[in-house]
Amino acid sequence: MLDPSSSEEESDGIVEEESKEVMAPQAGSRISPSRTSESSGGLAPSSSRSSARPTSPSPSAASEQEKEDLGKMQREEEDRKKKLQLYVFVMRCVAYPFNAKQPTDMARRQQKITKQQLQQTKDRFQAFLNGDTQIVADEAFINAVQSYYEVFLKSDRVAKMVQSGGFSANDCREVFKRHIEKRVRSLPEIDGLSKETVLSSWMAKFDTIYRGDEDPRKAQQRMTASAASELILSKDQLYEMFQNILGIKKFEHQLLYQACQLDNLDEQAAQIRRELDGRLQMADQIARGGKFPKFVSKEMEAMYIEELKASVNQLMANLESMPVSKGGEFKLQKLKRGHNTSIIDMGQEDENTLSKSDVVLSFTLEVVIMEVQGLKSLAPNRIVYCTMEVEGGEKLQTDQAEASKPTWGTQGDFTTTHPLPGVKVKLFTESTGVLALEDKELGRVVLHPTPNSPKTSELHKMALTKACPDHDLKIKLAIRMDKPQNMKHSGYLWAFGKNVWKRWKKRFFVLVQVSQYTFAMCSYREKKSEPQELLQLDGYTVDYTDPQPGLDGGRAFFNAVKEGDTVIYASDDEQDRILWVQAMYRATGQSHKPVPPTQVQKLNSKGGASAQMDAPISQFSGLKDADRAQKHGMDEFISANPCSFDHASLFEMVQRLTLDHRLNDTFCCLGWFSPGQVFVLDEYCARNGVRGCHRHLCYLRDLLERSDNGNMIDPTLLHYSFAFCASHVHGNRPDGLSTVKVDEKERFEEIKERLRVILENQIVHFRYCFPFGRPEGALKATLSLLERVLMKDIVTPVPQEEVKGVIRKCLEQAAQLNYTRITEYAKVEENAGRLVTPAKKLEETIRLAELVIEVLQQNQEHHAEAAVTSSGDQSAFAWWTDLMVEHAENFLALYGVDMDAALEIQSPESWDSFPLFQLLNDFLRNDYHLCNGKFHKHLQDLYAPLVVRYVDLMESSIAQSIQKGFDRESWEPVKSLTSNLPNVNLPNVNLQIPKVPNLPVPVAGLSVNLPQMPSFSTPSWMPAIYDSDNGSGTTEDLFWKLDALQTFIRDLHWPEEEFAKHLESRMQLMSSDMIENCVKRTRMAFESKLAKASRSTDFRISPSICTMYNVMVDAKDQSAKLCAMEMGQEKQYHTQIDELIEESVKDMIALLVAKFVVILESVLAKISRYDEGTLFSSFMSFTVKAASKYVDVPKPGMDVADGYVTFVRHSQDMLRDKVNEEVYIERLFDQWYTATMNLLGTWLTERMDQQLHVYQLKILIRIVKKKYRDFRLQGVLDSTLNSKMYDTVRNRLTLEEATASVREGGMQGISMKDSDEEDEDDD
Repeated sequence: MLDPSSSEEESDGIVEEESKEVMAPQAGSRISPSRTSESSGGLAPSSSRSSARPTSPSPSAASEQEKEDLGKMQREEEDRKKKLQLYVFVMRCVAYPFNAKQPTDMARRQQKITKQQLQQTKDRFQAFLNGDTQIVADEAFINAVQSYYEVFLKSDRVAKMVQSGGFSANDCREVFKRHIEKRVRSLPEIDGLSKETVLSSWMAKFDTIYRGDEDPRKAQQRMTASAASELILSKDQLYEMFQNILGIKKFEHQLLYQACQLDNLDEQAAQIRRELDGRLQMADQIARGGKFPKFVSKEMEAMYIEELKASVNQLMANLESMPVSKGGEFKLQKLKRGHNTSIIDMGQEDENTLSKSDVVLSFTLEVVIMEVQGLKSLAPNRIVYCTMEVEGGEKLQTDQAEASKPTWGTQGDFTTTHPLPGVKVKLFTESTGVLALEDKELGRVVLHPTPNSPKTSELHKMALTKACPDHDLKIKLAIRMDKPQNMKHSGYLWAFGKNVWKRWKKRFFVLVQVSQYTFAMCSYREKKSEPQELLQLDGYTVDYTDPQPGLDGGRAFFNAVKEGDTVIYASDDEQDRILWVQAMYRATGQSHKPVPPTQVQKLNSKGGASAQMDAPISQFSGLKDADRAQKHGMDEFISANPCSFDHASLFEMVQRLTLDHRLNDTFCCLGWFSPGQVFVLDEYCARNGVRGCHRHLCYLRDLLERSDNGNMIDPTLLHYSFAFCASHVHGNRPDGLSTVKVDEKERFEEIKERLRVILENQIVHFRYCFPFGRPEGALKATLSLLERVLMKDIVTPVPQEEVKGVIRKCLEQAAQLNYTRITEYAKVEENAGRLVTPAKKLEETIRLAELVIEVLQQNQEHHAEAAVTSSGDQSAFAWWTDLMVEHAENFLALYGVDMDAALEIQSPESWDSFPLFQLLNDFLRNDYHLCNGKFHKHLQDLYAPLVVRYVDLMESSIAQSIQKGFDRESWEPVKSLTSNLPNVNLPNVNLQIPKVPNLPVPVAGLSVNLPQMPSFSTPSWMPAIYDSDNGSGTTEDLFWKLDALQTFIRDLHWPEEEFAKHLESRMQLMSSDMIENCVKRTRMAFESKLAKASRSTDFRISPSICTMYNVMVDAKDQSAKLCAMEMGQEKQYHTQIDELIEESVKDMIALLVAKFVVILESVLAKISRYDEGTLFSSFMSFTVKAASKYVDVPKPGMDVADGYVTFVRHSQDMLRDKVNEEVYIERLFDQWYTATMNLLGTWLTERMDQQLHVYQLKILIRIVKKKYRDFRLQGVLDSTLNSKMYDTVRNRLTLEEATASVREGGMQGISMKDSDEEDEDDD
């Protein structure tokens, strides 16, 4: 408890000096020295100005200024006095609460974030993003933090929420957690790593970033300390809090604390009893005088009196239930306390009468024996000791000591029920006789201590026995007798009464508290536990009185008076009388406050008797504190009668100041009081009879004012107070009061209308009043409160259509407001005064679309919770979703106006607006409620003609490119597309939750003369183009365009199914037509190319021929992708394309095989000149033989064979290397081998009757062997190689070889047998 003595002396000196300089503003008023420094600024200058008035150029103006300053000073002084008086009432509530407790079930409030802390948080996250921290994080987490930083931390709505005091660190964390949950859920599954682990890891990293370099242990200690102060406060903490709330200085508190005796629980309980009696008297006065408040019904006046009395009786019962003593052995009797017979029936008096057995006291005695003096007759070595006992109790003994030094310091503890116990202490010495049975007693002392006896050790003369020769034997001992809790005062008094104590005699009296409302004056005899006589003090009034004639004994008189009875008491001195009157004054609960005659004389001499008759009575030793309080002007606040004040206005003031203090502390309270504040306000209302409706009406008004001033107020708190007031006004008795005042009803209706306007405004500004869904559940609570406000009474629910109508109107305004805000943010309006190009306008529209989508996504993420209960059921406000959909449509309709205006000024030949459609459509089609809504359909109607026109132009352009391309096609293979195709940027239209990325600039154009095309996704087959040779430039360009066009149409994700199928069908049919044209033109070019080629072995397979084959390969692959149909006609059409490609490939293979056959025919034609029987054959044989005798003649015909073999091998290698389809190559090689082998067999069959020339035989052997070997190496199957024709040719050549060997004498190493050496020689 606070110790006021620390600064009293110093403060007195200061006060005395300063008080001499301070003038009272008006007669009868005092200015506290605590305000001297403040009030002197208003008072002292006024006197100086008045003295300098003749020098002022405008005396009247100076006079007016003085009056204004004086009035201001007086108002400040009155306000100070009011706060001091209010603080007295609050202190008493804190000192002795008997109605309320500090609640322990209130939600803990988080520490609020200030502007400086928000900036510090921004800096920490920016440092992380800049890589200035040691926190290791992956790219996904960095992207999430980047989005959180850009969208949330840098938002002006967050800054406004910080300014309103409704933003806490927990809000930061919860928004980030909600922000990353969807990101984490969308991540691919990783074996051994759950998404919950990833989520917890990300949150741990977030906490590390948020905390920065701060020591987490210090933060934890700070949080623990703040949480403790948010829960339970001690009395000293409550005093200090309300000193700050009411602006009370420390020394003022100390003066009031001492003067009010707040540490004296008996005084506080007596003060409560006096207050309750005063309230009962006031109720009787109202009933007798008829001065009732104005009620809504006349019948409520009688009910009002009963309510007043019932509330006081309830308080009495609460006070009665307070324990009087700790661990008493008896149960306190529950007695009703009434002021007069109108409250308690006199017939109950017998039931409330105390008996002697009801009064039970229990005392604890401590007897400490220090030493014995004057013991001279015993030998120094004799053993002595003492015994002590309380009559009726056990006996205790001290330790043994020598007679030369009889000291002990032994303590004995006793318990007794006697208010006047007898304590016997005896001194013994050990007997030295052999036959002695007992020790010898030397002396004794018998004492009768009381709780008022001195606690220090004293010397007492002992009564000696015959065995003790000493004459002056004294014992030093101390007796401490503790006063029990229910014993309020005790001492010796003279008493005389009519019914009790009928003889004027001095007796020992004890004032006993049996219960909170039952006290008794009991007289006791020595060694008795029950009182001899008792007087129950109910209804008695105690006061000082003059000495009574005829009564001898006693100096200071006082009496206790009751109708028909008077008891006169007298004490031996004035101090004892003051203490007795004060104790009995607390016990009787009387309204009259006795004043000692000496103090009355002193006050009368100062001229203040009339004003000070109600001065408080403190303990005599504390009269100095009372004098100090009087000197400082505090006595008027202490002695003021609480029943004479308008506690409704006082409570309104303290509640308003408490709310201001609460909103300015470090907690994010949202208007909720702390537990300690709730406790004090509850106790004040109960103790001083403040009506609950008035309390909550004032609370509502204060909360609404703070909300208007920008503070964040919890709508749940508003709902609680409003529901209480509504129930009271409509007669539902939430606090047991059935009376309704007219002003309560009028104020309720006024606040109800004001609350409705504020709630509607909050719904209109829901994005800014509840940014990012903070505070959690506030929007849902606002809707619930609005529904309650719209109710006509507390029984009849308001129709849902009416509630929906009000909220629909609010959301319509919200759509307009939100769109206006984002257009201002996007700075669209700044271009109104100058010419804007279509491209710039479209860019702004796309940027605005990103913001629109961002707003709608945030609404869905953060504000759709109003339709969901805490358990996740869609049942809180099922219609809220429909209204939010309407709000979104209205919001999009406003954007649609600007979008239409931007698209109207675009060039008909420009396709830059397609990214806008993709951006909006990708968002709308994934929203269940907005898909195919009004705006979505309008967007489709707007873009459908553009899509159709674009497809028409692209179809025409591609057809022209095919025509022109094939006319000048070189059929050279495409090595790379980088020089022919534009660099395609992938559009990033994947909308992340809060932030919409910018779209890249669309592709400017293609390599051919085409209309401008939008951005396309890269076809899936494009990576293969860079790996190897492929088709021609024309065909590759065609396939890329077809794939890009289909990808573009597919990426549009057209929402209307029928039109989407039409576009898909048209794309595939167009692809079929284009591919068919390409295939036909390629076949024609192939045939033309072969027709112009050489027919001899000089013919070489050119890359262009391979390219044509690759075109067929690509056409087949692309047809499967671009022309894949599933429905009747289209599927048949696709089958026709496949058949056309297959037939074309067959024809091309056949044409090439035919070319190979022609070349072989040319070779066979050359060797046909050597046929047997021809003139050329005979001439050549003779010439060669003759020449060979003189020179080395080369082998005729080997160059022909070598040339053909080289041609075959080159053709095989070229086809194998350049053609990309293995199946086509195998088919070609099979047909090539079979056709040429059939040709050889036919040629030999025609010469079946002729013998081959040796040169013919050599050439054929070389061609057949090499062909067989080369085609086998190329993978031609054995079944094809070893055909019947090959066997026929092989057998014929083997037979001819044998014949030639016999005839010519050998083949010069050329033979049909397999021989590697032969092959090497031939090569």
